[in-house]
Amino acid sequence: MTKLVFGMNQSLDGYVDHMAFAPSPTLFRHFVEEAQGLAGSVYGRQMYEVMRYWDDDHPEWNAEERAFAAAWRNQPKWVVSRSLKSVGPNARLVENDLEGAIRELKAERAGEIEVAGPNLAQSLTELGLIDEYRIYLHPVVLGHGKPFRRSSGSKKWKTTRKTLDEKLRFTRVEGRRVYTHLVQEPTHPGPNPKEGWHVRTESHWNCSRAH
Repeated sequence: MTKLVFGMNQSLDGYVDHMAFAPSPTLFRHFVEEAQGLAGSVYGRQMYEVMRYWDDDHPEWNAEERAFAAAWRNQPKWVVSRSLKSVGPNARLVENDLEGAIRELKAERAGEIEVAGPNLAQSLTELGLIDEYRIYLHPVVLGHGKPFRRSSGSKKWKTTRKTLDEKLRFTRVEGRRVYTHLVQEPTHPGPNPKEGWHVRTESHWNCSRAH
């Protein structure tokens, strides 16, 4: 049985915006490794159309970008949409019965399947189908956009957009209990700490319900 995973870049005030976060080389290598290990991806229409950028070769790509494109193209993809009439290579449409289609997918496949797009993730969360959340928390305040997860009665933020520092925190919420943080930080002090980075892993238990 497969594990359904939702991961996305998020600002400090809880918003997701693929145009606002340029991944560092360390983070992009992490995304390449994640893509290579996936059994497939489930997309909403908008996120699928964004990701189709990787269907075409671009001469300016470096080796890491070519590796990501190869991994993405190799993945089976399921696109949830009632408006699209066709999809690209190695992809199929899911037009009706979202819950039934995803439950069948989880039962028949093995490994990890990624959910891409906050609207689709919210629908699957309400159906109780997402097994793990991966939050890439960037030190940026956006003040607007789509929330990583919608909730009622959330506090509105009065914000100014700015970068706080060069660190990134990755939070893994698994089974609503395990929280794992991967913190990007410089490998040595100095005037240009971005020259070297390593990933430090911390884990702790939290028995409260994940929100």
